[in-house]
Amino acid sequence: MGEGRDIQVSNEPPVRRAPAATPPAESPAAARWDPAGGLAALRGLLARPLASYYLLLSSAGLLLLIGLTMVFSATSVRDYAEGGDAAASLTKQTVFAVIGVGAFWACQRLPARTFRAVSRPALGVAVALLLLLNLLVALESLFGVASIGPLKGELLSLSLGPISLQPAEVAKFALVLWAAHVLARKGAALGWWRELATPLFPVVGLIFVLVGYNDLGSMLCLLALVVGLLWAAGVRARVFAALSAIGLAGIGLLVAAASLGAGSGSRDAENYRLGRLTMWLEPPDPQTCIELKLENCYQPIMARYAIGNGGWFGVGLGQSVFKWDWLPEAHNDFIFAIVAEELGVVGCTVILVLFAVLAYTGMRIARRVEDPFRRLAAAGVTAWLVGQAVINIGGVTGLLPLTGVPLPFISDGGSALVVTLAAIGMLASFARAEPDAARALNARPPARWVRLVWAPLPPLPGRRRRPAPPPADRGPVPRSRQRRQDDQAATRGARSDRARAGAANERRR
Repeated sequence: MGEGRDIQVSNEPPVRRAPAATPPAESPAAARWDPAGGLAALRGLLARPLASYYLLLSSAGLLLLIGLTMVFSATSVRDYAEGGDAAASLTKQTVFAVIGVGAFWACQRLPARTFRAVSRPALGVAVALLLLLNLLVALESLFGVASIGPLKGELLSLSLGPISLQPAEVAKFALVLWAAHVLARKGAALGWWRELATPLFPVVGLIFVLVGYNDLGSMLCLLALVVGLLWAAGVRARVFAALSAIGLAGIGLLVAAASLGAGSGSRDAENYRLGRLTMWLEPPDPQTCIELKLENCYQPIMARYAIGNGGWFGVGLGQSVFKWDWLPEAHNDFIFAIVAEELGVVGCTVILVLFAVLAYTGMRIARRVEDPFRRLAAAGVTAWLVGQAVINIGGVTGLLPLTGVPLPFISDGGSALVVTLAAIGMLASFARAEPDAARALNARPPARWVRLVWAPLPPLPGRRRRPAPPPADRGPVPRSRQRRQDDQAATRGARSDRARAGAANERRR
């Protein structure tokens, strides 16, 4: 059995070895976040097909929720003191938010051809509303006619009974649609001044005059919109230089027009637009501003005090002191100061980051879509919303002259909120039409009820109509109309096989 195997038996007890020491668990303090891994994860998230769509929904939705919260915080004291209902303004703003969400839902379902089809009627409606508003304002200032039947015109809005509308907000959206349609149709011909001068510049100039005569801030938002459109269209730098000179001259004329009664000015009073500019360039002593309540510096000074009172983390939501009638228009143009006071630098940073995400998403959509109209309209809407936010925040913080424009999504105002959400809905439609997003949605389509209730499937990119079948053979082709075999691939220009010299009859052939 052993077959020569030597078996040695040892009488020594077995030696017990100590178990291998397990490496100590890495403490949370020692664990370090890998920046390269975090950036790779972020790139992976942004590389997903529907990243633009979800970024747009999340940034706009969070801004809308923050806006409703801050409107309630800024207006509750005033509403309770005036009517006994602290949530009156919140209820009204919520109703407009619901209408705006409906506009968002309708616009995100529409294709690009529908937006192009309604661009001209929308522009016509906007111009008609602006003309009617200016006519009513002129009748009131010249002849004391306050209204025509139930229709009443204030400085910035038209009122038909309880319904109020700001035509300047409608003009922003209409100008985006019409200008994007015109520029997309012209294409490569935009390098010529003649193509830009007709019909883009006359219509834009008319809207600038109709809006800027009463509202210089909204005119500056329209200017940012047009600049974004022309930049996305690839207009030459010298055209931008010429337009900048013309724009500065136009702004100077509108500032001077306040002495003639433009906006809220009057012939007997000081030019308030020029006063805002000079107060920004050479601010007076804050104590003098507060004691005398100077018109052009009282609001900016109180806004800066509110921002300073907030500090890093704010005094707490709803605990603002300056909303107790210390800061005029705290719920509208200066709501960012209330945000800074109650939420501090942290809250302001959150709002700025959300607007930065919105700007990045809009430019991402404009860069990824293939249709020129979608690209131009996305760039125009992004320049409009982000430019308006910059103008408002710059005026509240003192970095820019005060113009009096609302902060998108945050300020109290129904017309601005509805039109803004409609523009976001159009951007959402364009985000779903990105090539990668369209392929992903068509590859794994959602349920049918989701497509019916939320949004239909976008068309696949690059789809072309099937080529028409060749015509039936009608018999032999005459020899004079037959195409030579060696000329089929040649261009219509000069051919290398045809000599310039030769007899006249050969050249005619």
